[in-house]
Amino acid sequence: MSVREGIRPGGRSARVQESVHKAVRELIAEFGRANVTVPMIATKAGVTPSTIYRRWGDLSELLADVALERMRPDGEPADTGSISSDLHAWGEQFFDEMTSEPGKAIVRAVVACAVNDDWQSQCSVYIRQQIEVLLKRAQKHGETAPPADLIMDRFVAPIIYRSLFSGQTMTPEQARALIQLCLDEAGAGAPVGKRAVTP
Repeated sequence: MSVREGIRPGGRSARVQESVHKAVRELIAEFGRANVTVPMIATKAGVTPSTIYRRWGDLSELLADVALERMRPDGEPADTGSISSDLHAWGEQFFDEMTSEPGKAIVRAVVACAVNDDWQSQCSVYIRQQIEVLLKRAQKHGETAPPADLIMDRFVAPIIYRSLFSGQTMTPEQARALIQLCLDEAGAGAPVGKRAVTP
């Protein structure tokens, strides 16, 4: 069974997922990811190995599921009053999380465990959902906002790429500048229909 069918289940299924996820996190912290096995997880979680295999398929999918669960946002981005300040506040938080060691470890775990494109796609979904909240809020306020694709391409992608693959983490100042470029290009913050003209 694909783990994606079991995201946020209810009842006993939810308790099993919570117990198994907790066991995975604790065992990885104690022994390291490379030394964790399905029997170890099953014993600590109080379930049978067959329960884990039946639900997650294999260890890689389970580890990816645990990593994805940690990427799931706890709530909506802060409402600071305008799309400009909202996006800067969200961008700062995203940058801090994704460039921290725990954040990089989560993304690496998802990429390393991916058996198809669904894991990466789910990561993108979580990020885009947060951006869409900001854009809908701006629309409600009558403000112009950068398209979600622009923010994903000009802000999110460079941070993830540099953090994971280049070995040169972006600075907070560079991250803020990328957010501002997205806002400037869209003429964001101006009333709809009054888009700023780029010189």
